[in-house]
Amino acid sequence: MDDYKLNINRTMIPIVKPKTPVRTPDKPKASKGISFDEVLDKVISKEQNVKFSKHAQERLEKRNIEFTTQDIKNINNAVEKAAQKGLKDTLIIMGNTALIANVRNKTVITATTDESLRDKIFTNIDGAIII
Repeated sequence: MDDYKLNINRTMIPIVKPKTPVRTPDKPKASKGISFDEVLDKVISKEQNVKFSKHAQERLEKRNIEFTTQDIKNINNAVEKAAQKGLKDTLIIMGNTALIANVRNKTVITATTDESLRDKIFTNIDGAIII
């Protein structure tokens, strides 16, 4: 009696259920020309790259500091070394540029150059790395 409805005249009328389209799962899209190793390298490199806070980005622009790809690699290596030593906030001196990085977050939080370094004091750091 589930599929029938009783009419006022006591006649059984079948209930017509609308046919709902059966949804098939989407087919996975094949990757075009990129191997698993390349994807893995991209994921690993994203995890290892140091980030720059908004404050650090403003300081870099204001002081016309630009980094090469090799400089970024050196900064990443410095942050990794600081992490291995258990540092939390470290001063990284690279040429005439000084950076303070939060090691746990892999984030450069400020940057300065030698013109701004004269008579400056760095506080709240627990280590320094000279590149």
